[in-house]
Amino acid sequence: MTIHPALLALSIGAFGIGVTEFSPMGMLPLIANDLGVSIPAAGLLVSAYALGVLIGAPLMTLAFARVPRRALLVGLMGIFTVGSVISALADGYAMLLAARIVTAFNHGAFFGIGSVVAASLVRPERRAAAVAAMFSSLTIATIGGVPPAAWVGEALGWRAAFWGIAGIGAVAMLSLRLALPPLPVDGAPDIRAELRVVARPAVLGALALTVLGSSAMFTVFTYIVPILRIETGADASFVTAMLVVYGVGLTLGNWAGGRLADRTVDGTIIASLVALVLLLGVFAVGMDSRWVAAPLILLWGVASFALVPPLQMRVMAEAGEAPNLASALNIGAFNLGNAIGAALGGLVIDLGGGYPAVSVAGSAMAAVGLAFLLVLRRSRRVAGVAACP
Repeated sequence: MTIHPALLALSIGAFGIGVTEFSPMGMLPLIANDLGVSIPAAGLLVSAYALGVLIGAPLMTLAFARVPRRALLVGLMGIFTVGSVISALADGYAMLLAARIVTAFNHGAFFGIGSVVAASLVRPERRAAAVAAMFSSLTIATIGGVPPAAWVGEALGWRAAFWGIAGIGAVAMLSLRLALPPLPVDGAPDIRAELRVVARPAVLGALALTVLGSSAMFTVFTYIVPILRIETGADASFVTAMLVVYGVGLTLGNWAGGRLADRTVDGTIIASLVALVLLLGVFAVGMDSRWVAAPLILLWGVASFALVPPLQMRVMAEAGEAPNLASALNIGAFNLGNAIGAALGGLVIDLGGGYPAVSVAGSAMAAVGLAFLLVLRRSRRVAGVAACP
């Protein structure tokens, strides 16, 4: 199968973003010890990045709506690279917190616009698979990026890991410049019209569903390293192996989610949320055993990212007249869920609930997401019946 150069370039950028988004979770104890803060306080670095995505997604998409897509995507990766350099140079918690927000500003717009570009490269019936192909690098980052970053952090310090991430950003900028055509914007975008589209109840409901789905994942994944070290009693090599296993699960889930979503979007979301409810519930009681934790982490990863392509396609379908803004907002919604999940997990820890309770909280968030989707589907059926003459 021939690999499209433009899709490959987009994937390199997605890989770099995936590494910078997830690598702090693998270095959380290192960063906390070095900067003299608690684990929950270090977890706020994850929330800060997620909030930066939430703010940056609509802001960057609307501010540069008339910029040719290639120039915009290269510029967004430039922001990513600068933010990574600032992170590497950070001499304190406040500076690192600010650097994470700066880095995050590229994220939502890059994935939002990149998803639309990726979908435009293939036949209509293959669009979910094309979006999944771009997002696959985000999941591959958890295998080929996050564990090495954690290893570099242990060996050379967490700042060295951010220098490496900045290097990935530079490679992505060059790849995008060489592989993408100019991709000028067709006509002047009607920003007010796009804002009206994304304000529709159906679009807002789809975005809220993304928030709930990602919250279920990040409530637990943010604290996966301390969970494995404290509850499972794992050493550094087992922790690294489990990060790889989780990344394999994410990659398999992304692949399966893309293909299943081309058949049934809502069906794929429902199955993934049900799986998350069950898996995180079992993980709460089985995390003290390596033999139980390992397969659960793999399956948890599969269920977590089987959600991503159908959630992205659901929002794009509900906001067909404003695909760039809606797609970017959905990435922002995913990261709002990231922030909520990280904060919820930290709150559970601060309240003395312990790490098993964190997994229970993640399971509960997945259950809320499932209930919300069923309500949305019922409301749509009721509206359809009411609309019939």
